[in-house]
Amino acid sequence: MFVRAPVRARWQETANLRRFIQRPGCARYLTSGTDESVKKSTKALPDDDLTLPFLQRPLGVREKPSPVLKTWADTREELMDQETRLAQRKHLMKEATKGYFTDLNATRKHGGKTWIAPNVMIREDKALYFPNIIGSGLDRKSKKHTTSICEGRISVISMLSTRMSEIHVNGFTAPTNARFLSNPLYQYVQINLQENLLKSFLVSLFLSSIAKSVPPELHPTYLVSSQNMEFLRDQLGMMNKHVGYVYLVDSNLKVRWAGCADAKVEETDALERCTGVLLNRLEKKRSVKAPQ
Repeated sequence: MFVRAPVRARWQETANLRRFIQRPGCARYLTSGTDESVKKSTKALPDDDLTLPFLQRPLGVREKPSPVLKTWADTREELMDQETRLAQRKHLMKEATKGYFTDLNATRKHGGKTWIAPNVMIREDKALYFPNIIGSGLDRKSKKHTTSICEGRISVISMLSTRMSEIHVNGFTAPTNARFLSNPLYQYVQINLQENLLKSFLVSLFLSSIAKSVPPELHPTYLVSSQNMEFLRDQLGMMNKHVGYVYLVDSNLKVRWAGCADAKVEETDALERCTGVLLNRLEKKRSVKAPQ
């Protein structure tokens, strides 16, 4: 009898609760999502990812690059710098949380595009430097440095890593090259970047076929590089290894404009327009310095 009393009380409590739930209007106190007010509160919000942001910061490195290789003393000083070590540690911790197919899966969204190129150039006093990248030419005879190639001229630099990236950069650069490639102050630099040793080896085996696909006038500025870009990717905005990136670099090696992934019409027009502005400025500058 004493055992049945608590059981009966518990059963009565359950029955009352069930009757209360079945009463009209009580669903608004529940989280089952059946009430209209609950549906409104859980209504899907507009997807912020439908619109990509514009490039929010200058891209590049703060120190002006040099074609001279770093000595052991320079490397040791860099390793002992506390800010550099903290930045590298933060980057490695971020990369450790990414999966192997993260970049590939990201191409399903906006085609891997993470930001939209600006309509105007980055101001010279705010712009940062394009880092020195070492690579070999299509003739395999000597190593080349982007610093030596680009200094004193207006350069459009394309970063290639996959066939998809080649399509991306062509969408940006085709009109600009068609208009300015005959200008002696302009050049188009292509960097075939293969950080993976196996892929780098395979690319080196097919250099002759690559040379056939590249116009002869662009051979001197085509580089194949296996340089480790691990700590430069964030600074250059290279968030995805599978898409192409394009940089407009002035005669002082500063990045004045950049674009990534599939080119929009306004981005292609912006690159052509900004390149023309830099060329006009450089031509005027040289005409002033030229002896009378």
